Amino acid sequence: MSATSAILKMRDVSKRYPGTLAVDRVNFDLKPGEVHALMGENGAGKSSLMNMMAGSFDDYEGDILIEGKPIQLHSPAIAKNKGIEMIHQELANALPLTIAENIFAGNLPTKAGFFIDKKILMENAKTYLKQVGLNINPMTKIEALSPHEQQLVEIAKALSNHPKILIMDEPTSSLSRSEVGKLFEIIAQLKSNGLAICYISHHIPEIFQVADRVTVMRNGQWVTTDNIQHFTPEKLVNNMVGKAIGKTKIKRQNKAGDIAFEFKNLSRIGFFHHINFNIRKGEVLSIAGLAGSGRSEIARSFCGLDPLDYGYVCKDNKVLPIFSYKDGLDFGLAYLSEDRKLEGLALDQESLFNAMSALNVKERKKSSDHERRDRYLKLAEELGIYPVDPERLVNQYSGGNQQKILLAKWMTTQPELLVLDEPTRGVDIGAKQLIHEVIGQLADSGMSILLITSDLPELVELADRVLILHKGHIVKELCSDFTEDSILLAANGDLS
Repeated sequence: MSATSAILKMRDVSKRYPGTLAVDRVNFDLKPGEVHALMGENGAGKSSLMNMMAGSFDDYEGDILIEGKPIQLHSPAIAKNKGIEMIHQELANALPLTIAENIFAGNLPTKAGFFIDKKILMENAKTYLKQVGLNINPMTKIEALSPHEQQLVEIAKALSNHPKILIMDEPTSSLSRSEVGKLFEIIAQLKSNGLAICYISHHIPEIFQVADRVTVMRNGQWVTTDNIQHFTPEKLVNNMVGKAIGKTKIKRQNKAGDIAFEFKNLSRIGFFHHINFNIRKGEVLSIAGLAGSGRSEIARSFCGLDPLDYGYVCKDNKVLPIFSYKDGLDFGLAYLSEDRKLEGLALDQESLFNAMSALNVKERKKSSDHERRDRYLKLAEELGIYPVDPERLVNQYSGGNQQKILLAKWMTTQPELLVLDEPTRGVDIGAKQLIHEVIGQLADSGMSILLITSDLPELVELADRVLILHKGHIVKELCSDFTEDSILLAANGDLS
């Protein structure tokens, strides 16, 4: 096989779910030493195609060839044996274990046939950690690492199996700008070693940094494949959505009203300290800061998800007794988690069940099954959930549609304050624009929105006011004319 011939070819492959043709006779190939980006809106069929390659389905149609030889990839074990590794968007690390144990899970070196050889385990783990630029003790518990470091461990784990093909699904979704740069350096090194990389991302600018070729899918079908040099961002988006997509509103008009909630002296030792602020009705307030600054921890604590050591929440000059998340919901506080699969959704349940699952007993008694179904159908139409099928299991939807179902879940509670923690992570450009429009509509209706996002353009577009968090303290408030640069500088401690 020549250096430029494909290591993997997929020919006229299809994948059906009940009532849906997710992948419809698609062609795709990968070459050694290249990054081949797979692009498309949520629901385009990207994940189904990659899961097919990773051996997750035994009922696909069409042909798959590896190094020119036909192969039935009907299990993950077969895919791994053929040199295919997949790093999922939702990391699969086992948190109670060490870094080394995660890297070699299922393949731990032993001595005397029974006991783990910790010396060999340490040495081998260091080898693969070095490849991903992670200089850390392999016996460190995985739960002590940042999301970026955990992602690097996932890559090290994949490399320990000596893959020929690496599938990366939204690998930068939880990374800062500097961490993204470091990841791209690792990818460049992997390319130079001849690894074939399939790269899925909704962040269009990074595609032009990392990809050699691009394949676009739409509605389960192949649209185009070409070298990255033959695309512009506009051309790429047009191919993804099938039409030119309009620019979103540059800046919301601030229509904030009276103070809705006040937060006084919120403190959780080791996370955040003496946090004081308020939020107004109809306001989009953002808390911005670097990873580890305490952004999510503050919101989780005042909503009742995590404990507070000190401080309280006030409404109409009265302290709210919030001791649990149920208390928070009862007082009109709702929190959309950044981890929809772990904390937000019941993946093996129907979309209707998920969307209505946050309603309390009183609200359920006030409405019939028929009324709740109609309510969901209306929300699904507003949010662009596709397909609109109340009985469809959530795990059969794309990541972007899952995020919309999660948003619908909290919209059904009609909260007075909705906390949105990374609300557009892992969604395509069309879904992102729609979610932005919904956020604006909710604020215009008088709902208070607390926005936590690592997407600086999103923050600048949506927020009326920004609180800058640095090492667990609010260090600055930006009320107007803030930019990505001014937010970044303040978040890094430059308060000039």
